[in-house]
Amino acid sequence: MAASPHPDPHGFKRRGVLFVLSSPSGAGKSTIARKLLADDADLCMSVSATTRAMRPGEVDGTDYHFVSLDRFREMANSHEFLEWAHVFDERYGTPKAPVEKMLAAGKDVLFDIDWQGAQQLYQIAGGDVVRVFILPPSMEELHQRLLKRATDSTEIIDRRMSRAANEVSHWDGYDYVLVNDDVEQCFQHVRTILAAERLKRSRQTGLIGFIRKLRRAS
Repeated sequence: MAASPHPDPHGFKRRGVLFVLSSPSGAGKSTIARKLLADDADLCMSVSATTRAMRPGEVDGTDYHFVSLDRFREMANSHEFLEWAHVFDERYGTPKAPVEKMLAAGKDVLFDIDWQGAQQLYQIAGGDVVRVFILPPSMEELHQRLLKRATDSTEIIDRRMSRAANEVSHWDGYDYVLVNDDVEQCFQHVRTILAAERLKRSRQTGLIGFIRKLRRAS
C-alpha cells in the first residue's frame, strides 16, 4: 500500500516508509517524534483519532482528531482505520485516508502508536513498516518523568506505570530497540535508522530499470 514517488538524482522511485515509534508513556517518543518532524521535510505525522478529552494546549486536527465514542465506532465499522486500540478506557485509531494521501504525495509517514497498533499496521503493510521501540533507562526514571510532566493524577500515573511493564514485554515485536537515557543521542539513532531504511534495496522500485540500462551499456 505504500508506493510513494520520491525524487532521486538517478530517477529512482521508492516505496514509502511507515515509521512507527512506540514506548511506554513518558519514555520520550513524542519528544523524539517532534524533533524528527522538524528535521525532515519528507516525513509527515499520522494524526490519530481519539475519544479522550482534549488536554490544555492541544489542538484538534494537529495533536489528535477528537471524536465522540459514537463517531469512533462508526469509523471502525466503516473500516476507516488502519489500526485502532482500546487504551485506559479510551479509543485511539489511525485514519486510513490521510496516510494514503501522504504516501501518494511522496512523503514517509510517522506513527506515534502503541504495540497493538504497530502489530496491526504490520499485518496490513508488512515490509513497508519500520518499528522502533524506545525504552526508559529504568522504571524509576520513567516514574519520575511522569511526575515531572504533571499532566496526570496519581491514579493515572500508577496505571501508566502498570501498563508500562506490559508494554516493555512486547519489545521483541519491533525491528529496533533503543534506550532513551539521552534524548539527543536517541534522536540521532532514530534519524540514522530512518535514513538507512529509506536506502534499503527492497524499497528502490526504480533500481531494476537502472540496472538494465547499465547492462545494456556494458
